[in-house]
Amino acid sequence: MFAVIKTGGKQYKVATNDVIRVEKLPGQAGDVITLDQVLLVGDKIGAPTVVGASVTATLLEQTRGEKVIIFKKKRRQNYRRKKGHRQELTVLRITGIAGA
Repeated sequence: MFAVIKTGGKQYKVATNDVIRVEKLPGQAGDVITLDQVLLVGDKIGAPTVVGASVTATLLEQTRGEKVIIFKKKRRQNYRRKKGHRQELTVLRITGIAGA
């Protein structure tokens, strides 16, 4: 069985024992997190979410993503700006999918 969940403004298709990297969620390694914004479970489609459905996950670690370079330039104006950004991420292992 699989589910589609929404967290951090993004949607993820997950199944049991999947490891996913999502936008940072509060908690520490070993915590159990319940995700209740489930858009689809198996053949049940929500409007917009499936009532009573939830996905449980174990938080594996808090980490940071790869660096994204932002470079701005205006030609012939001596204008150059270089910045970097590393997104805070949470690594989750999906432990269970409870459908309504």
